[in-house]
Amino acid sequence: MLRARWIERTLKPRFELGTSKGTITQRTVWYLMAWDEARPDVIGMGEAALFPGHSKEFPADVRTKLLELCADTRNWRARLSDDLADVPSVRFAVEQCLSDLEHQGSKVHMASAFTLGEQGIPINGLVWMGDKATMHKRIREQLNAGFHTVKMKIGAIGVADELDLLREVRREYKASEVALRVDANGAFTAANVMNVLQRLSDLEIHSIEQPVPPGLYEVMAEVCASSPVPIALDEDLIGLNRADVKRDLLEQVKPHYIVIKPSLVGGWDAAREWITKAEERGIGWWITSALESNIGLNAIAQFTATLPFEGAQGLGTGSVYLNNIPSPLEVADGTLHYRPEREWDLTSLLD
Repeated sequence: MLRARWIERTLKPRFELGTSKGTITQRTVWYLMAWDEARPDVIGMGEAALFPGHSKEFPADVRTKLLELCADTRNWRARLSDDLADVPSVRFAVEQCLSDLEHQGSKVHMASAFTLGEQGIPINGLVWMGDKATMHKRIREQLNAGFHTVKMKIGAIGVADELDLLREVRREYKASEVALRVDANGAFTAANVMNVLQRLSDLEIHSIEQPVPPGLYEVMAEVCASSPVPIALDEDLIGLNRADVKRDLLEQVKPHYIVIKPSLVGGWDAAREWITKAEERGIGWWITSALESNIGLNAIAQFTATLPFEGAQGLGTGSVYLNNIPSPLEVADGTLHYRPEREWDLTSLLD
């Protein structure tokens, strides 16, 4: 007989995480744990990490669904394709939990050269918003740390200052040496977005994520058709949980890339569906974390390592927390590594 419980934790960033939608000063996540009565020492664990302001679900939805799951553990796997589809963060937590239980609580969901410590995953360095001087310092830190792809949040401190920061990088590094991605989080409008995109194109920007707010499909389709900078959909993917609406989005908007956050789209299987539909239509993609703790980040990274990805992935957010769970994950020289010789320290969750 399967038993389960869940706990809620608040993660504390090392610094304020600035985006065009506001500043993140703390992050709430939920951990789902399950074990067989016959082997109570083997515990499977998964993380639900919805993202306020981006997710379509709310903390109350997560808590309610976790209560239901722990009260009745008989049909978890069947529920993955049923009612859990509408609470994607919980769906992913159940996927992780069942997988971890099957793998003896090892946190090795998908064995690969990555989990053996033989191969890392190239990732982008992320520059959070701040004032111009702070962002300049953060860009320099990412470059000095060996990142060959740098992603900068834009849309909050003013386009002129943001372009100045990107221009400084481009004066020092060619596009073949350092790829520049920008993430607008829907900061621009139909009236001003094309002007911004034209100015970005002069700096050989790799791509811009979500230049206009999600849900403006006709506007986004026009932007994708005429933009001099490749467009990546991000928030527009969230909340689209049926195969037909995923297909319709990609066929109507025709983005150059999609950015897949497993915690926000519903886990591994949902991410695979997005990848398949994108590749069938010649659309590129990459995988991104969504400020999970190391439990969720580990599950996303191991999944990513099994995929035929190209370019840098967005998996470098684990180091932003003061109270993250000690794990084998490590970022070095612009690459995410799994160090199998290092132990997980789960005492804060299991006590």
